[in-house]
Amino acid sequence: MPNSRPVPTVRRRRLGEALRRYRHAAGLTLDTAAEKLDWIGPKLSRIETANAHVRPVEVAKLLKVYGIDDPVVVAALEGLARDSRKQGWWQTYSGIVAPAYADYISLESDADSVREFAPLLIPGLLQTAAYARETIAANATTRSPEEVAALAEVRQARQSVLTRPEGALKIWAVIHEAVLHQRFAVRPNTMRDQLQRLVDISEMPNITLQILPLDATPHPGGAGAFSLVGFPGPMPDVVLLENLIGATYVEGVGEVRTYAEAFERIVATALPTDDSLALIARMEERSRK
Repeated sequence: MPNSRPVPTVRRRRLGEALRRYRHAAGLTLDTAAEKLDWIGPKLSRIETANAHVRPVEVAKLLKVYGIDDPVVVAALEGLARDSRKQGWWQTYSGIVAPAYADYISLESDADSVREFAPLLIPGLLQTAAYARETIAANATTRSPEEVAALAEVRQARQSVLTRPEGALKIWAVIHEAVLHQRFAVRPNTMRDQLQRLVDISEMPNITLQILPLDATPHPGGAGAFSLVGFPGPMPDVVLLENLIGATYVEGVGEVRTYAEAFERIVATALPTDDSLALIARMEERSRK
């Protein structure tokens, strides 16, 4: 039986894109670069398009051909090659978690920072279990109650990145004030507990929260929610855009820069962190009455 073609993963895509950029910077064509390693052009093409596995030792050889000897860059790309086939804890939910979502969890596990604009929901990494269940049930209209419960478990399990021993993920979230006014008729305490969760988690040194007020001046956030995922070393950021039927990744350097600049403008429009937390605390207190 012939070997099955590897399915591109977000790690392989990031690795392939980085190798392609370094090849272009070296002024080499696919065929010229491949010849220097006694490869054939299609092999390198498949690596760059994330349709083939590449071993860390091969990555090191490619980078040498491209004149890249920075140990930080070499180690980062070798690490991507090494981890491209690694199975994460989320693989146990493979029947529930869509491939695009699995890709995002993989990104999150590799990242050192996430900057998120949240105009409609509390960011997943900051949600209580009850809030996660309620909002997943509302959005995942084709899912069974069992699948909703499993997705809520996944969302809670993702939060381990906030306290991981090797370095906690840094979160900078700008949440629209309208999100804080959401109410849950069947379980009225859901929002109150979620507000308290935001107050509590804001004390963590790796968490920055801002609220975009209802009376904010015009800002780029009108285009919708997005998450900017940042990585250590030389790897470029990735942007996640979500909708009801899946997710889209923005990986081009120029396009990602557009979102980074938009986030800076949203941050400048939002309330300062102290004022944001004071607003959350007032709303939490009001919800108790």
